[in-house]
Amino acid sequence: MQDQSAQNTLIEELKAIVGASHTLTSASRMQPYTKGFRFGSGEAMAVIKPGDLLQIWRALQACQKAGVIVIMQAANTGLTGGSTPDGNDYDRPIVIISTMRISEIQLLDQGKQIVGLAGSTLFGLEDTLAPLGREPHSVIGSSCIGASIVGGICNNSGGALVQRGPAYTELSLYAQIDANGELKLVNNLGIHLGDSPEEILTNLYEQKYTDADVYQPDGRLSSDNEYHERVRDVDADTPSRFNNDGRRLFESSGCAGKLAVFAVRVDTYPKPAKEQVFYIGTNDTDVLTKIRRHVLSNFENLPVSGEYLHRDCYAVSKKYGKDMFVVIDKLGAKVIPKLFELKRTVDRIADNFSFLPEKFSDRMMQFFSYLLPSHLPKRMDDFHEKYDHHWILEMSNDGVDEARAYLQEFFKQEDGDYFECTPDESKKAILHRFVAGGALGRYHLMNKSNLGPMMTIDIALRRNEHQWFEELPKEIDDQIADKFYYGHLFCHVMHQNYVVKKGVDAKALKNRILAEFDSRGAEYPAEHNVGHEYCAKHDLKEFYKECDPTNSFNAGIGKTSKLKDWAE
Repeated sequence: MQDQSAQNTLIEELKAIVGASHTLTSASRMQPYTKGFRFGSGEAMAVIKPGDLLQIWRALQACQKAGVIVIMQAANTGLTGGSTPDGNDYDRPIVIISTMRISEIQLLDQGKQIVGLAGSTLFGLEDTLAPLGREPHSVIGSSCIGASIVGGICNNSGGALVQRGPAYTELSLYAQIDANGELKLVNNLGIHLGDSPEEILTNLYEQKYTDADVYQPDGRLSSDNEYHERVRDVDADTPSRFNNDGRRLFESSGCAGKLAVFAVRVDTYPKPAKEQVFYIGTNDTDVLTKIRRHVLSNFENLPVSGEYLHRDCYAVSKKYGKDMFVVIDKLGAKVIPKLFELKRTVDRIADNFSFLPEKFSDRMMQFFSYLLPSHLPKRMDDFHEKYDHHWILEMSNDGVDEARAYLQEFFKQEDGDYFECTPDESKKAILHRFVAGGALGRYHLMNKSNLGPMMTIDIALRRNEHQWFEELPKEIDDQIADKFYYGHLFCHVMHQNYVVKKGVDAKALKNRILAEFDSRGAEYPAEHNVGHEYCAKHDLKEFYKECDPTNSFNAGIGKTSKLKDWAE
């Protein structure tokens, strides 16, 4: 462990690089960066917020010379603590580099591809592409409002869109510390930007390159080009996508912060000419199984998305996600980063007053939401009263008529019903599903005095699994106060949230639940990555070691060693 004078010297160097106002050292000001969105926290010696790519590089040089651990952090919206420290048992101090000031997005080939810099977000990408009639790989973020583009790539995040698979690219610009302890910049973006790190990073940040400098490296992908075929194989005995899938671990993709990623180059997609959302309700899970298998096997057109929401999750999202829903609905997604920054500031100030409760901003916003009128369409609320299982099926172009004809015939003889959403209902149905992740965290915060811990598990079920809706053994179920289920049903990726009863050993219970998944051939985590909550399996651990031989970046991820050079 470094002595204090060495740490002070490094802090002064970092201040000279990024500015004193963007170098945080007090525990209260660092808390939004040292504490996870829902899980994990630890200590850091400093948090810095560079303003351009060259500042990141110079900060990395200083950190590498000082021998500290670096955690690259974007939006900090992960659910498994993967972008924050975990505890205080590291052998070296930690510097967190927050990239959110570097949010630029650059268009290539009239927007058919983009380069997302280190702090660019899905919100920003949607806004950038909208005038061009194009869409990003994912929208909003399936569980985490405000997610970043680079964070999605680094964690192979899945997203909700059935045709596109996990976030993936083989084109990126990153820094790596090699086995000899040397910091190197690797330009695999497919853009000629110069030779030295300073030249490359400055030219990229200032977009000093021409169309002639952009090329597609032979054999390298900028998206998962096989997933649309993989997801259709409903009789396969393996999941369609999961974080430990070796076919999608490549340099920045899946690196979980074991590389310092400056930018990624990814594909975009044409916005459909016609879209339609069908809202399906039933009390029989077999009904949804039949629809899923038929649509994937027989439809000529793959769905855009198929988002599942259980009745209990619907109710909690309605009550505890209302304020976020209304803000996005009325003001647009672009205000969310500023809202999150305001929340952090309010909480930091409130923490100085012992009489104010934990996460004061959330409690304040929750009470404010009680003053707002009902925000969900009546037909959705009517389905909530009638049905346990809700499925938001989104089709596009020729798939709209295909789904309409199928559902009309299907529900003449099957349990349940559906309706075709109006444009307003479509928007609100999808938004209601996307505020679920944050709403569950708010629910637990507001009721935690009467509850035990909350556990979040995202699982990838086998593609041929028929019993996708969980039925736990009684001895496990009796230890749980509440269960909330939502997910991407076509992909068989489910987000399962458990609030345990007071006094229950949550860790032991979670291990028993995971053992149930193991017995069913499921993989986990599916798209939130291991963070500090799960053990990285052998292949993933070896990939981390390949990316980061000296264990200098995000040490301890996946419950691996926190010590230099991977010492045990």
